[in-house]
Amino acid sequence: MTAELVRGQNHTLPQTRLEIRVSAGSPVVAGATLGDENGVVRGPEWIAHPGSPQLPGLEVSQQAAAGHRLAVDLEALPETVHRVTVLLALPVGVGGPTRFGTTAAPFVAVTGLDGTEIATFTLTGLDTESAVTALELYRRQGAWKVRAVGQGYAAGLAEMLADQGLAGAAELAASIQEAVARSLARSVAPPPPRTPEGDRVRHASGPADPGPAPAAPPQPPAATPVQPAADPGPTPTAGGPIDYAHPRRQHAAPPTPPPAAPPAQPGQAAQPVAGDATGWSMDERLYNQIWGMFEDLARAAAAYRSAVDFADSRMDQELDRSLSDPRNRIGGAGDRAREEARAKRDELTARAREVLDRDLAQLAAEAAVVEPALPAAYAGWDNPVWHAHRVPMELPMALRLGDLHLPERTGLRIPLLVRLPLERGIWVDSGRTASEAAALTDSDRLRHLAMETAVLHAARLLAVYPPGEFSVHVIDPAGSAAGPLAPLVDAGVLAGPPAAGPQGVASVLAHLTRRVDLVQMAVRAGAADSLPPDLDTGEQLLVVNDFPHGFDDRAVTQLRYLADEGPAVGVHLLMVADREDANAYGPVLDPLWRSLLRITPVADSHLADPWVGHAWTYEPPVTPPGSRVLEQVLAAVAAARKAAGR
Repeated sequence: MTAELVRGQNHTLPQTRLEIRVSAGSPVVAGATLGDENGVVRGPEWIAHPGSPQLPGLEVSQQAAAGHRLAVDLEALPETVHRVTVLLALPVGVGGPTRFGTTAAPFVAVTGLDGTEIATFTLTGLDTESAVTALELYRRQGAWKVRAVGQGYAAGLAEMLADQGLAGAAELAASIQEAVARSLARSVAPPPPRTPEGDRVRHASGPADPGPAPAAPPQPPAATPVQPAADPGPTPTAGGPIDYAHPRRQHAAPPTPPPAAPPAQPGQAAQPVAGDATGWSMDERLYNQIWGMFEDLARAAAAYRSAVDFADSRMDQELDRSLSDPRNRIGGAGDRAREEARAKRDELTARAREVLDRDLAQLAAEAAVVEPALPAAYAGWDNPVWHAHRVPMELPMALRLGDLHLPERTGLRIPLLVRLPLERGIWVDSGRTASEAAALTDSDRLRHLAMETAVLHAARLLAVYPPGEFSVHVIDPAGSAAGPLAPLVDAGVLAGPPAAGPQGVASVLAHLTRRVDLVQMAVRAGAADSLPPDLDTGEQLLVVNDFPHGFDDRAVTQLRYLADEGPAVGVHLLMVADREDANAYGPVLDPLWRSLLRITPVADSHLADPWVGHAWTYEPPVTPPGSRVLEQVLAAVAAARKAAGR
């Protein structure tokens, strides 16, 4: 039976390989400290946290999240460790709650690897605390026990670490929060939660073999209904934000997915089906299916990597135990011990790889049927759907920004989809110091590729919005992007000529700042009818090249304002910039860079998934060599605008 603990109560642990599951009302940072026989944390190397998530016998999540799974192997801990303390802290500076008293009480469960609960603890009674010691696992007379602690700290993570005897607690706490902020900045935003009955219909032949991994990766928050798609027409409403919800879109739970393929024969996986997820339309089902594939691949890779790490750790322990006896250090005994330990490691690794290969094969088969079925907004530029594309009358759910893959199988690509309207700006990093791939590319060539990438994104946005409901403004202070911008300029789909020089920069920024101000004032006053008749309330995209060239302090302030306030009222930012060029501004621009989704013009491993935090390789979009698909799509946009009288 599960032991439901109260503060101060303990319970004997029947096994040593465990998961600690955390559920909270808002994203929290989860970590763990190791303590000696006196409970003292001897140094930063005894702490597992998002910036350093793995220790021998211990693994925590790399991101702040409302749900976590911490993996613990008590047998793999160093012999000097007598206590494992699980800590929770609210992330700092991300706009969330600042004390636990304003969120739902965190819930912590200690489980076996099969999910069976051993002990649970609900951390009630918290108020001004921003960090809390949840549980501690401790060694007593050769056995391990768990104790419910629930000790809160109003001064946060630094006070909690100092209370455990750590020197330099404030500095480490700051570095942990910085690691969390960096992780949030590079993380792909998760999709809307699924419906209660809306977990994707997976077509596996049976339950997957969990292999020797010590634990599964972190679990996402509990599911809630899928949010409806958004409409581009912003209509201010009294006392609240602009409502982008489509007026004809229902808000009840979506229907079940279409019938799946016939069941497979025993021992065989069923043939995958495009659209095997819940949703109101095929587009919505495909969107949910792609995100499900993304999550499946992240978790499959996490299980494999965890299993390999466990196998290596177990081999090291067996070798240490064997070779600690001086009699085994000479002669054939030591060699036999090494061979046996390596053989066990190889066996565990091979089993884990077998499970991974099976999962990857199923996902590859699914990708093969999903990719051809994608609508234009989700499809790559090489998909034939673009050759028959017509500008839609309704905004799609999402937009494809490129592809993602992991080193376990680089040929298995997952489309990177972001919801529309955009909830954050995009930064195409043109810097050569950003990655090894960028460092190998000529600086001028890299800037050219970055602007071409931005043009492809702008063109795709123009192509998927209804005619006249999306406008693109361009700031090119030095006129250096004339070549990449030529398709947009020649098609006549820009709101005006690319702005050049300081005066052009100031004019465009003033125009868009005025639009944001007026719409915000109308929303707050509940006076949508008072908006000037010449104000375009359609979605606006500002493409900025070579920032901060041509920007003075006032222009920089306006750009930061647009990045922060613009998305909520339909003004979006697409920046092409090298962060090194803006070093003169110092940390004042750090919030700007963190607010944008960073992508690259060359393949680079820098984006993180929202479940496990893997570093995914991002592949930017490209058109097929010699293809004129971009010009054809922009011509269709121009023709649709002309027909609509826009």
